[in-house]
Amino acid sequence: MSEQSFWQFITEQHEKLLVQAVQHLGLTFLSLFLAIMIGLPLGILIARKRKLSGSVLGIAGILQTIPSIALLGFMIPVFGIGATPAIVALLIYALLPIIRNTYTGITEVDPAVTEAAKAMGMNRKQMLFKVELPLAMPVIIAGIRTAAVINVGVATLASFVAAGGLGEFIFGGISLNSTNMILAGAIPAAVLAVLLDQTIAVLQKLSYRSVNKIIYSIPVILIIIGGVYLLGSASDHKLKAGFTPEFMGRQDGDLGLRSVYGLNVHPLVVSDAIMYKAAYEKELDLISGYSTDGRIKAFDLYVLNDDKKIFPPYFAAPIIKTKTLEKFPELEKTLNLLSGKFNDSLMTDLNYKADYLKQTPEKIARGFLMNMNLYKNPRKGNSQTIKIGSKIFGEQYILAEIYRMLIEGYTDYRVETKTGLGGTKICFDALMNDAIDFYPEYTGTGLLVLLKPSAKTIEEVSKSPEKTFEYVNTEFRKQYGIQWLKPLGFNNAYALMMRRKQAQELTIKNISDLKNYLDSK
Repeated sequence: MSEQSFWQFITEQHEKLLVQAVQHLGLTFLSLFLAIMIGLPLGILIARKRKLSGSVLGIAGILQTIPSIALLGFMIPVFGIGATPAIVALLIYALLPIIRNTYTGITEVDPAVTEAAKAMGMNRKQMLFKVELPLAMPVIIAGIRTAAVINVGVATLASFVAAGGLGEFIFGGISLNSTNMILAGAIPAAVLAVLLDQTIAVLQKLSYRSVNKIIYSIPVILIIIGGVYLLGSASDHKLKAGFTPEFMGRQDGDLGLRSVYGLNVHPLVVSDAIMYKAAYEKELDLISGYSTDGRIKAFDLYVLNDDKKIFPPYFAAPIIKTKTLEKFPELEKTLNLLSGKFNDSLMTDLNYKADYLKQTPEKIARGFLMNMNLYKNPRKGNSQTIKIGSKIFGEQYILAEIYRMLIEGYTDYRVETKTGLGGTKICFDALMNDAIDFYPEYTGTGLLVLLKPSAKTIEEVSKSPEKTFEYVNTEFRKQYGIQWLKPLGFNNAYALMMRRKQAQELTIKNISDLKNYLDSK
């Protein structure tokens, strides 16, 4: 199956790319406009009352140091998902350079000039608008320029909270092991940053009189682009859907829903980390998810029956290079102690303890191994180190901890865990590059995301979990020198889910019912 070239991908996705670029600019310009409206007066204020400067700049500096993904996370409980939390987060990031440069520009005006203005009889307002701001304008615009470039970069994370933008392509590419998708998001974002930087640089070189002539048109342009984004983001659909980036691009995901069920719900792209709670809080009505996720039980969600079988069940198993098994001769036997020890309900219960009861992966792992009579105190060996990786969701953290305790209890190997590595691409690349030695993977992901065989092959090998496992194990050995060890025993498949009460009210039990409901509206 020949790989699609980057330009073919761009040609095929040009409409979506244009929409996401407009969304990206909308987020950047709206937040930048608000940051100017807040930051400029604050900068002027602290230039006048310099005792406040340390506190104001200190607070703005502290806000700037908060990791962007964490800041978005803090916004969700207050503002929900969508454009609002993203714009507020971007506004906060843009404040520091605008406040600081306004303050610096005004305070560094030559005192002789201000004294001359006073001698001419100017009041404070006249001095500000006729002397201080004109002289400080290049420095102020430099701050706005910095803020704009920062916001273009940080706005790629807006897709984390379903606010759109070019981050949808980037995160989708990471999840689906697609370099084309990553580049389709990253290159336009970089181009936008450069163009915006150079456009503002032109303004920076203009005289104050020239800037003053166009100053009133800039907010109008920013507001218009922001308004286009907000109007484009508004949804008039009866059910508001949110799918993960990986689900959007998979045949056992949104592509299958469209081709098999004829179902297009115009979903938002949203992070798995917030998707379930967003459904529970009625910000989303329909979400993609995983059949063993503990949050289904925690948030009383109803899994729609897949009556046309586009979500086949897949085995979970550790994947590891053959040469690594040779390097660590006791490892395969130790890892296979978990073979068949799980089932779907058990894995769901373990996930529930992490997702809802907020138990640590360590506590869950220890309890599981004790219940299975597999727990042993660590030997605290000083032999070679095994590096375990995991993706960035609860189930993987739990499995990584179980493997760590198992290896430390049954061998003299030391263990190092590298958890939260992101999507499939990052984990698999880490495995191929020997940054990790193994991680838990799912045969469906191995088939559709990593191997990417023909549609005919997919249809043939997806008839049963056993056939899928046999195929991916054989092909991984041939292509990558990687083995799939014995399956853990539970099947993890994609699923569509709604709030239980809503599904009952709308009499939606399966995906075909959902299609009929949407067609009737």
